Amino acid sequence: MARLYVLLFIVQIILAVCALISCLSTEEGKIRALPRLVWVLIILFFPLVGSIAWFLAGRPAPAGKPGSGWRPGEGPSERERPRQVAPDDDPEFLRSLDTERAKQDREMFDRWEADLRRREEELRRRDADEPPRDDSSPTGNG
Repeated sequence: MARLYVLLFIVQIILAVCALISCLSTEEGKIRALPRLVWVLIILFFPLVGSIAWFLAGRPAPAGKPGSGWRPGEGPSERERPRQVAPDDDPEFLRSLDTERAKQDREMFDRWEADLRRREEELRRRDADEPPRDDSSPTGNG
């Protein structure tokens, strides 16, 4: 019989420790019924009853339970809920890729065209600076 009392005492202590940890780690705004300090005192002075009371009335309600923020049937339906689209299936993403590629191609074309005009201008200046060659003069062959 003594072993049963020891076992129940250990279970009570474990339950109280779990309740304290849960109480102290819960955000202040989510604690129900009483302030945190009162819950801690109840759990410490009445470990078994306080722990059970904390788990039933003090801690935040799990999601989907009454009193929580969400209830079944609320919110957008499956058809209205936005779905994620893979990048290769997203037309807007593909359009942005095409736009970016076209912009890069245009910039490269503009650089090539500017380079070509610069080279043509250099050739014109060099041709203008050179004295004209006279092909009718004798070359010394005779």
